[in-house]
Amino acid sequence: MPTPSSSQHLPFGENKNAEWYGKDIISVKQFKREDLEYVFGVAHEMRGMVERVGTFDLLKGKILANLFYEPSTRTSSSFTAAMERLGGSVIPINEVKYSSVTKGESLPDTVRTLESYADVIVLRHPETGSAAIAAKAARKPVINAGDGTGEHPTQALLDTFTIFEELGAGLIDGMTVTMLGDLKYGRTVHSLARLLSLYKVRLNYVSPDILRMPKEVMDEVAEKNIPQAEFSSLEKVLSETDVLYVTRVQKERFEDPADYEKVKGAYVIDPAIMKAAKKDMIVMHPLPRVGEISTDFDDDPRAAYFRQMEYGLYVRMALLAMVLGKA
Repeated sequence: MPTPSSSQHLPFGENKNAEWYGKDIISVKQFKREDLEYVFGVAHEMRGMVERVGTFDLLKGKILANLFYEPSTRTSSSFTAAMERLGGSVIPINEVKYSSVTKGESLPDTVRTLESYADVIVLRHPETGSAAIAAKAARKPVINAGDGTGEHPTQALLDTFTIFEELGAGLIDGMTVTMLGDLKYGRTVHSLARLLSLYKVRLNYVSPDILRMPKEVMDEVAEKNIPQAEFSSLEKVLSETDVLYVTRVQKERFEDPADYEKVKGAYVIDPAIMKAAKKDMIVMHPLPRVGEISTDFDDDPRAAYFRQMEYGLYVRMALLAMVLGKA
């Protein structure tokens, strides 16, 4: 496996004996720290290639099936852009309600059908565990693009890559990462907390009581001896924070609309609040936002959320190349 230094000059080409060739990407639990160094080395190389030449033919002749049972703008379009930047093609299935699923077709049958046409399947589904079910049915690689309130592994990978690129890979050990907002339903923070537990970080969780980080996630992180603390107020931890990861309150996950109304505006990041934060920290958000970060803060150099979206392109390019044996 390449070291971080050698990954700056990764040779792209057939590499079908590589560890990730033909593999599914279902959970961040699959990744070790050295795996991340490899992924991020490939992603960094992808970034350079895009900046120099835009598109290239690494995955020419390969086809991606983008199977989305839930609405998506960023994840769906970034996987499409990633495949097309690499010279491949995409079967977009973003309106599943018009497909055979409405006729009662099972997820395994849909996946088996699509792999007849495609070399890799990216799946977003509203039910936790659906990606694992799809992967079990498929012979081709399946990449989990979000399964209910479970995991969103490619988002966690791009989030960690963002921290590396923005603040420096060598500085992540010792950082304080504060997660803010909807920590109960936010699958992005579930995956990110698990992934960051591979490093020597401190995790703060700031949320309303009814949106606290799930116990099972905190228990998994605790097994890695990572310091964790819960708060209801951001002010108590903002000054010590190196990465502030903001999430929206997900209205679509609430069974009782009244509960959503109670917490929807609990936290808002704006220039006044951020006066208390470090000058060399970053603010991240998986997007979309619905008011939890003021647009007045967008021009602050610490606002990394749109750069975060661009980093996602390079990470997803790396993952596609890896599972298709071209990295």
